[in-house]
Amino acid sequence: MLVAAAQPPRPTSQLRRRRRDPSRPPKALASILRSRVIACLRAQDDMALQAAHAAVRGGVSVLEIVMSTPGVLEVVEDLRRSYPSLTFGVGTVLSVDDARKAIRAGAQFLMSPGTVMEILHELEESEVLYIPGVLTPTEIISACSAGAKIVKVYPVSVMGGEMYMSALKKPFPVLPMVASQGITIDSIKSHMEAGASAVVLSDAIFNKELMGERKFVEISELANRATLQALQSGK
Repeated sequence: MLVAAAQPPRPTSQLRRRRRDPSRPPKALASILRSRVIACLRAQDDMALQAAHAAVRGGVSVLEIVMSTPGVLEVVEDLRRSYPSLTFGVGTVLSVDDARKAIRAGAQFLMSPGTVMEILHELEESEVLYIPGVLTPTEIISACSAGAKIVKVYPVSVMGGEMYMSALKKPFPVLPMVASQGITIDSIKSHMEAGASAVVLSDAIFNKELMGERKFVEISELANRATLQALQSGK
């Protein structure tokens, strides 16, 4: 009689460790829908942490740091320690390896310019929210079928901005959509009216000239303007 050898337990994916109740969405989703603004920080040198703190002082409660930013993981770790009640994530996550690094650093949400299906599948029941990038109805259907709870429409401005957002929203009225790329503080309201549940603001807050001159007080002021504009732009 042959007895099968005991199989060693399969290692748990690092992306699957932070489980949540499947009936409840990730907490980051509620934070994004409440804030309506995701401040997107992309820095080329060591000023990322200072710029992030400036945005938070201006009222930003949801902040994304792009994966290519120098020291991005350390920045996320610092922000999680400094502001435990706020929501921080990593953007332009293009691989599972980068996703694992971001999650270990404490990221509460991840975003990509497109849909990385392996990340989406792995995080389906995770506390960490994954926001895949989409552009067409077909891509939205594909992402939602794979478990996406919210999508990022990118790049929205080159497709027509608010008009494209409005047209894309009609077939998917209950799906939260984040409008991303080329959005200004003054266009927050019009994108909300077109159906966006939230917007990503990059240069509108982290102005390149202000960043280059390290004018963090002015960055705080832009963050404050954006936050107030979003709060006043309720549906």
